[in-house]
Amino acid sequence: MDSADGGAGSLDEDQGYLLDNRQTEAGIRFGALAELFDPSTFRHVDRLGIGPGMRCWEVGAGGPSVPEGLAERVGPTGQVIATDIDVSWTRTTATGPDGVIEVLRHDVAVDPPPPGPFDLVHARLVLVHVPDRAEALRRMVQALRPGGWLLLEDADPGLQPLLCPDESGPEQRLANRLRSGFRELMAQRGADLSYGRTLPRLLREAGLDDVCADAYFPVASPACTVLEAATVRQIRARLVAAGLATDEEIDQHLGHVATGRLDLATAPMISAWARRP
Repeated sequence: MDSADGGAGSLDEDQGYLLDNRQTEAGIRFGALAELFDPSTFRHVDRLGIGPGMRCWEVGAGGPSVPEGLAERVGPTGQVIATDIDVSWTRTTATGPDGVIEVLRHDVAVDPPPPGPFDLVHARLVLVHVPDRAEALRRMVQALRPGGWLLLEDADPGLQPLLCPDESGPEQRLANRLRSGFRELMAQRGADLSYGRTLPRLLREAGLDDVCADAYFPVASPACTVLEAATVRQIRARLVAAGLATDEEIDQHLGHVATGRLDLATAPMISAWARRP
């Protein structure tokens, strides 16, 4: 998996979600993810016409930026239900005086959907981690009102697996080798590293209409640098324990990242949206 992961929608400890919301680096990652991907996410949300009085379910919220952005759009007469299996991030979330945002601890593939129906159900960088993705998707579709929109966004590292697409020297080669190790850890824990490309087909197979999709990924951004440093610090012990990198190599890589001279990329974020008949 690319380092651009959101909240975990459904994972138990044995499956070892690598990027614990409660770790110190998680807040840094949430901020970098918001900077990188919120503009694309809300471009889609606005295209779908999400506005005042509507009800939204944000699945596997991970951080506060998307629930807060949805709350701004639905206003005091709307509602945003934000769910995650780890809601420790909610202490930084502004629910507003009207309580537009409601946060629930929730496992999307196990627990019944929150009381609906919803005008929008959205999940970003969630389903790739969920073991029973098909059941999670079924529950999300079930929660939509007729005419409601499902917006799913997941990375597809198989389409662009490199941290440094311009592999011009030893620093870039090391970076790409560590990224390959991270993907190996994710695959061992059940992540589907080719899931993003399947989203349009899955939405059609779920019986939804007006299926569309696009993809976005930054090739060089200061937020990519922040995200990479926080992610590597978060998983370094697992990389070393698995024999995928040494502490010395990780320190070297973090030093290279800190210079700001590496052009770091993420895997393509595939966004797919469709409407319930």
